[in-house]
Formats: sequence, structure tokens, C-alpha cells
Amino acid sequence: MGACMALCSLASCASCLCGSAPCLLCGCCPSSNNSTVTRLVFSFFLLLGTMVSVIMILPGMETQLRKIPGFCQGGSTIPGIDNHVDCDVIVGYKSVYRMCFAMTCFFFLFSVIMVRVRNSKDPRAVIQNGFWFFKFLILVGITVGAFFIPDGTFHTVWFYFGTVGSFIFILIQLILLIDFAHSWNKIWVGNAEDGNNKCWFAGLLTFTVLHYALAFTSVVLFYVYYTQPNDCTEHKVFISLNLILCVIISIVSVLPRVQEAQPHSGLLQASLISLYTMYVTWSAMTNNPSRECNPSLLSLVSNVSSTDPVPTSTPGQVQWWDAQGIVGLVIFLFCTLYASIRSSSNTQVNKLMQTEEGGGGYSGEGEIGEDGLRRAVDNEEEAVTYSYSFFHFHLCLASLYIMMTLTNWYQPDISTQAMQSTMPAVWVKISSSWLGLGLYLWTLIAPLMFPDRDFN
Repeated sequence: MGACMALCSLASCASCLCGSAPCLLCGCCPSSNNSTVTRLVFSFFLLLGTMVSVIMILPGMETQLRKIPGFCQGGSTIPGIDNHVDCDVIVGYKSVYRMCFAMTCFFFLFSVIMVRVRNSKDPRAVIQNGFWFFKFLILVGITVGAFFIPDGTFHTVWFYFGTVGSFIFILIQLILLIDFAHSWNKIWVGNAEDGNNKCWFAGLLTFTVLHYALAFTSVVLFYVYYTQPNDCTEHKVFISLNLILCVIISIVSVLPRVQEAQPHSGLLQASLISLYTMYVTWSAMTNNPSRECNPSLLSLVSNVSSTDPVPTSTPGQVQWWDAQGIVGLVIFLFCTLYASIRSSSNTQVNKLMQTEEGGGGYSGEGEIGEDGLRRAVDNEEEAVTYSYSFFHFHLCLASLYIMMTLTNWYQPDISTQAMQSTMPAVWVKISSSWLGLGLYLWTLIAPLMFPDRDFN
């Protein structure tokens, strides 16, 4: 009986799957704008691919992946394809690379197709906001094809693609967090001033103190667990320098001249950025190949010396992710959802993210279609509220970031059948934290350095 009801439900949604975004999610969010619903569905595609990638690196999945023809040594074979990957060692990571490669290609394809779409009257806007079933088929097709790519130099080349893409995405995450803190501060301060309720100010103070407390606690733990008295000089420099930079941006954010130019800047944004910077610092240090300076890596490959490759008899030791990877996934999920529904009045962030002010918000009521169902509102007849192309490029970078996060930024070495942590991953992450702090500092002092320009 339940199966029959499910089939009937699927049949009733068949037209929506081939139609537009307003039709697809009309029952879930009938008062939403078309632009918001579309971004949510594309984000769901990304999250679905992320879930599949997570499943692929679960312990025990190598037995099932071995059945894919030509995918690994000792598994099924197909003529003309000769792969030499031991399924018991890095097949989970290889699967994540293939899955994320498919998602990257999918979103990059749409990024190219949607260049310079101005409004929903453009014929390409119909592709952007509809035909979801066919889009899903395209994604599945690319994924299936990706699993038959011969090894060769694929992993090495795609590792560097992932490194560069993740570097850019970390900066985008920082921009989204700045925007979130800006909107958060503006709304709560506005509520406090309009209602003369000091509880909103108390809430802002509480979260600001909490963020700084967590950041300071992180610094102490970093010095305790990720440094040695006579070693780990790089880690000492990373921790100390980022701590100093976080103090600098906190002081600058409350300077009288900065407050005069930007009344909504304050310690809430600086505290959130400081906490995120400490996370990126932690994430960078966990990729240090030195066992003495990286207890996280030591716990992952326990009982393995620093010079010996990971043995093939313990596949579970290399097919999992650590705590910083889980935290990274949580931040990724938050930023992806926020990017899909954001409605910001921060002009600087809107320019960086290629969105319009207030464009991603919710409307009051949906439209009633001929079939009596409520539809989401097409709010892009005059102009799009976000850059279709840049949004897909953002998801393209997110796919690369997921690939690197789930594989701990390890570089697969097909010749030695091992996963290797590399110092370039450390420098990519730590340099992104420095660039991110510099970017935030620039948003604070730019109106003072160029008073004739509009930074509102």
C-alpha cells in the first residue's frame, strides 16, 4: 500500500520534475521567490553528491566498489582499461575524486552556459529554473563516466585543481561569514533600537564573548598539542601570527573613525572571523606530515612510522576523516544554505558575490497556477537577483573543497598505494587565512582611505 502511494506521489510530481523550480517546490515553500527555490535545488544536488561521497569512504565500502569493472586491482575488468589501484587501500579516496570530478564538471558546464543571463525572459533562464529531472540525469551520466577514467596522472592533476579551487572557496566562505555577521548585527541592533529592548544587545554581547572565548581556547590548545619546545617552528609562527592579526582586526573594527564610516561594523563580525581563522589554522596544521607536530595525523595512521607507507592490511586507517574535516563539513553546509537564501544589504559583499540587494529574500505570497497549486514568484522578470554563472562557479569550487575535505587534503600515490599528506596543503590553507584577514581589514579601512568612493 505504501509503495502504491509513493508511486502515485512520484507520478503527480513528474510534470514538476521536468518543469520549473516554482512547480518543483511549491508544496514546500509556496511563498518563496523563484531565484531562492532554484538555488536551493542546485544546492540539494551538491549536498546529494556530498552524501554519496561520504558513503563511498565509509569502512567496508571497498568490497562493493571492487565490483565496478576496471576500477581497481583485483576487481572486475573491462577490455582496454588497466587500473592498478589496490581496493583495500585508497579506493574510497579514488571514488571521492571521481564523484567530485563529476559535480565539478556539472556545475562548470552550467556556469559557462549561464554567462550574462540578464533576466528570466532569456531562453537560458528556462534551463536554469527548470528541467530538473534531465539535469539529474546529466549529473548521473557524468558520474558514471567519471568512474571509468583510467588512473594515469588523473589523481595528481585533479589534486592540484582541488587545491586551487579549495583555496578560492575558503575565501568565499569567509566572505559569506562576514556577510552573515553583518546582517546578524544589523538586525539585532535594529530590533534593540526599535523596541527599546536591551536583551538584543545582551545577546550580541553573549555571542561576541563566546566567539572570542572559543578562539582563545583554540590558541591555547594549539600551543599545547601542535607545538614542541624544540620543534614545530612553522606551527608556532602560524598560531602567533594569526593571533596577532585577529587582535588587530578586532581593534580596528571599533576605532571611532571606522565606526563613523561604517556604523554596523563591530566586534561581532571580528569575533566570528577570528574564530573561523583559528579553524583554518587548525585545519592547516593537521596536514603537516611531521608526526611530532601533528597528533591528528598520528591518530589516523597509528602504529605507522613516518617513513613507511600505509600498509594495505589496514585499510580502515586511511578511509576516514578527522575532527577538522567534520567541522569543515558543518561550516560548508551552513555557508551553502546561506548562499542559497541570503538577502543582504551589504553592498560590498553583494558586489563580490554578484548578487542584488535583498534579492534572495522571501516574498509575501505565491501565485496561484491554473491547476490551483500555489507557485513561487518569478522575481526576475526585469533583472536577475544573482549571477547565474557565478553561483554555479561557486558550487563548482564547493565540489572541489568537498573533495579535499573528505580526503583530508591527502595526495593519492598510486605507485606506492598510500595516501600522503603534503606541506603545500598546509601553506594553501594558512595563506588563505592571511588573505581572508587582509580582505576583512580592507573592508574596514577602505572607506577611510578613499573617502570619495561609495562603500555603503
